[in-house]
Amino acid sequence: MDIDAIAALLVRRRVELTGDLERLTAPPPPGSTVAFGKRVGDGTSEAVERMSTTAAARSIARSLADVERALAKIEAGTYGLCDRCGATIPFPRLTARPATARCVECVAEA
Repeated sequence: MDIDAIAALLVRRRVELTGDLERLTAPPPPGSTVAFGKRVGDGTSEAVERMSTTAAARSIARSLADVERALAKIEAGTYGLCDRCGATIPFPRLTARPATARCVECVAEA
């Protein structure tokens, strides 16, 4: 896989993540509300679903930011250089994790 193939993969991933994030953060349909009752169990499934959706949206937003960072680095000509130490990130790591911005050593230290 070369840099152009990685860039194309990252662009496809950005489209996918953007769609997922839009679906998760879309406003509820008109007239739908989430009500939580006074008794244990009232609204519990809605609350759990809301927390799960929020966590998923945060995770997707982080992944999207990583993809955007990688695409910006490709554009700037710095793709493959660690954001933390500046060392060259081995190509097998970039192939396995195209959105990575740090070398294995820096990830391990964090």
